[in-house]
Amino acid sequence: MTEMKCQQEVAIVLPSLDPDEKFSRVVEGLVESGFQHIVIVDDGSDAAHQIWFDKAAAYPQCTVIHHGVNKGKGRALKTAFRYVLEQLPQMKGVITIDGDGQHLTKDIIACGERMLRESDKVVLGCRDFDQPGVPARSVAGNKTTSRMFRIFYRIRLSDTQTGLRAIPVSCLERFCEIAGERFEYETNMLLQMKHAGIRFLEQPIETVYDPEDYSSHYNAVKDSWKIFKIMFKGLFRRS
Repeated sequence: MTEMKCQQEVAIVLPSLDPDEKFSRVVEGLVESGFQHIVIVDDGSDAAHQIWFDKAAAYPQCTVIHHGVNKGKGRALKTAFRYVLEQLPQMKGVITIDGDGQHLTKDIIACGERMLRESDKVVLGCRDFDQPGVPARSVAGNKTTSRMFRIFYRIRLSDTQTGLRAIPVSCLERFCEIAGERFEYETNMLLQMKHAGIRFLEQPIETVYDPEDYSSHYNAVKDSWKIFKIMFKGLFRRS
């Protein structure tokens, strides 16, 4: 594979709500690594946080799309997918990432390169929850949801909540039609991949946690229960 092929042929999709300096460092890292197309969706951020989008928009590699109001991560992803389909038809695929720094540039590139090699498979960047230092609540939540995916849907996933996903362009139209506007969209995506026969594989990535952010945003019981409800609804629809 030609060096930098991933950065030239795969677009980054980065949804964000009220970002901070970590978001800026993520964008800088992507630009410095050679990515030519970075599609950022401002999902209704307030005026105080627009400075970070303005800074990103100054890079010619970045396109910033603004939602006037918060519509949810699912809608932000679908907005970016539609943009790539309509404005960047030369792309071979996209890589969805989070803007909080938990997805390292080297892992983003590794997922994109593997997707290009496989061409017809979605590549999921999966963290290792057995390594030392991972918060116990995160381990419990992920292992429980992984077990549920396996039992009810026969989907074997080691990381059911990863936001790092390399998606071939051939899947984007279908993914734009998947139900869900907010958090539930990413879970629905995994379930629909199984239903539609879209193959996937896991790419190991480094597990990065910011203890301060984690303690303020993650609730293992609440977040896992939300995923369970989506899965149960899917089972009822199938039956």
